[in-house]
Amino acid sequence: MVCALAAIPASAQFNLKKAIGGASKAVQAMTLTDEQMAAYVKESVDWMDKHNPVLPDDDPYTIRLNKLTEGIKDADGIPLNFKVYHVIDVNAFACPDGSVRVFSSLMDIMDDDELMGIIGHEIGHVLKRHSKNAFKTQLLTGALKDAVASTGGKAAALTESQLGTLGESLINAKYSQKQENEADNCGYDFLKAHGRNPWGMVMAFEKFQKMEGGSGAASSYFSKMFSSHPETAARIKNMTKRCEKDGLQRPAAAK
Repeated sequence: MVCALAAIPASAQFNLKKAIGGASKAVQAMTLTDEQMAAYVKESVDWMDKHNPVLPDDDPYTIRLNKLTEGIKDADGIPLNFKVYHVIDVNAFACPDGSVRVFSSLMDIMDDDELMGIIGHEIGHVLKRHSKNAFKTQLLTGALKDAVASTGGKAAALTESQLGTLGESLINAKYSQKQENEADNCGYDFLKAHGRNPWGMVMAFEKFQKMEGGSGAASSYFSKMFSSHPETAARIKNMTKRCEKDGLQRPAAAK
């Protein structure tokens, strides 16, 4: 390698060395341990909780969420924790470490069954490791590649800007249609196993379907979760068939 570099112009040598260095960092990042991944996720979640208004335990939104999720402690061994962000965006997301964050504006437009349907779907992404893989992909892209290169077995500390970027990636993670379908089915099983009615997922999807093509905060979660009307209809049909096959009664829509 040294002999080869000697025959290459200085400017080309610099670019080659830079490319080699970048490749080395990418390899190191690819081999991040589960412990290092967990540390990055915790840092990102802590950053988001710090930079968003988290409602206290005695707030009506938090009381409602805690009541709905009572007894739901883990997802396949991943401990779950729930918090409400008091923000105007309509959203909810679940992180690889089991942190589930629900936005108050989403709670405003969803009844209890619908809200649990959304939470079940988001937990489905955690169970299928979609959120973990999406987070790792974010770590391996752009400027973050340099930050995640491990040194002496310890992952490098992240800057405020980098933590913000990772936080945004958790909130706005986009998944393929295949992954969304997997999360639907996995979330269905999770809800049913915990004594919740999966019809809530169907009802939530139907409500978001009505918002298709709308504008403002109410359409943000829809645009993230659904990419086309035909696929949305197919997902609703699939979940409806499962509910009917299992003999589950559809709850009356809240007035």
